[in-house]
Amino acid sequence: MAGQEHEETADPAAVKRHPALFRTIRQRKNPKLRRSDITVTDEAAVKRAVKAASLGNAMEWFDFGIYSYLAVTIGHVFFPSGNSTVELLSSFATFAVAFLVRPLGGMFFGPMGDRVGRKKVLALTMIMMAIGTFAIGLIPSYASIGFWAPALLIFFRLVQGFSTGGEYGGASTFIAEYAPDKRRGFFGSFLEFGTLAGYIGAAGLVTALTAALGSDGMQTWGWRVPFLIAGPLGLVGLYLRLRLDETPAFQKLESDSAHASEAADSVEITTKEDLARIFRQYWPSLILCIALVGAYNVTDYMLLSYMPTYLSDELGYSETHGLLILLAVMAFLMLIINQVGKLNDRFGRKPLLMAGMLGFLFLSLPAFLLIKQGGIPAITAGVLMLGLSLVCLLGTMSAALPALFPTEVRYGSLSVGYNLSASLFGGTTPLVITGLIGLTGNNLMPAYYSMAAALVGVIAVACMKETAQRPLDGSPPSVATEAEAVELVESQTPEPKF
Repeated sequence: MAGQEHEETADPAAVKRHPALFRTIRQRKNPKLRRSDITVTDEAAVKRAVKAASLGNAMEWFDFGIYSYLAVTIGHVFFPSGNSTVELLSSFATFAVAFLVRPLGGMFFGPMGDRVGRKKVLALTMIMMAIGTFAIGLIPSYASIGFWAPALLIFFRLVQGFSTGGEYGGASTFIAEYAPDKRRGFFGSFLEFGTLAGYIGAAGLVTALTAALGSDGMQTWGWRVPFLIAGPLGLVGLYLRLRLDETPAFQKLESDSAHASEAADSVEITTKEDLARIFRQYWPSLILCIALVGAYNVTDYMLLSYMPTYLSDELGYSETHGLLILLAVMAFLMLIINQVGKLNDRFGRKPLLMAGMLGFLFLSLPAFLLIKQGGIPAITAGVLMLGLSLVCLLGTMSAALPALFPTEVRYGSLSVGYNLSASLFGGTTPLVITGLIGLTGNNLMPAYYSMAAALVGVIAVACMKETAQRPLDGSPPSVATEAEAVELVESQTPEPKF
């Protein structure tokens, strides 16, 4: 590419007179791949990496899921008021608080992951998340300790949010850098398989406890159980992550001689300088990431976090009723999400992302009109329409987003872009929708909000480059077998002319 640019700027007559010279310049600037340049992945190592990253993601969304599904109960336990709407808004405001510090977590952990490695930072975020969630389960109620109860709840939500700031960017980078180029979508889809597994685990546990203990039992002590389970889960995830090797792409970056010379001065490089570089050099990709993640997060949280509350508070269904329907739909999405990953490997990231965004743009209103009609068939059909649109995004984003940035700044850039967007648009979704319904009295506001987000998503997808089946920017090609590596090298040799 650089050689071609040189020829374009050079005198055409000179290129004609000295073809061999300009061919040599082009070859030096764009050297052919050697076999040693190509990473041949170890499938067992890839599967271990996928398992460890996905479990962490599952735990993250288990933690956030239980808070969402217990929002009404938490409002009663921690916030003093006879007004159920005020309690619910207070609970969702505390939910949103964790998202306010996520960008700070992303800015702290992301550049650290680019400097010291993906593995160490992912282990740290895992243990912090587990501690924050476990501690929430131990906080006494407002009736016992007064205003210290909501204060402690907010503090540990901040711990959760800060640690989560380094989670998604790191986990998606980890899988993307381990996976072969032609199967990055498939392996990346397991990250969001973990998301759904975490939500299902949270919804299933809350539903079972509510059915067994009733509303009074849940409010007295039952709500604590899901939070306390996070402790042992965190230890399992930490063990799996500590057993992993660093990603091949990061190892290659570390061993590169140019990077080694920079590493000599690494003591003088600060997180502030890393962040300044990201905002200064990669702002177009950062804006694109924020737009994609904003559209994706609004629709994700609207369906997976807010929907049970919407069904119970706005439409008068029991909490268990709404959760069971959502549980069934999410289980179905888990069955097909890896197929979406295979499809985006085959047909490209953009077609699948566009299908999901257009689905929300055109199906949100019909889906909510169906849900408003009531009855299990209508509600299930409405939620399924939204779910099928969402799974196109879930199965594709974790492969598409890491490809926006080069290896040396991938963890940091993705963590900053993802968490800024998640903070502004994702975690605030339940609060904004609840506020809009209260303000307008129109319980179709979730549909309109999703449509607005999807419109932004359509524009963002149209602006992004296709990255399927291509090496990550700044990383060598990655293949699944030795035969593929040989084929890739041989494909650069032109056919002999006779």
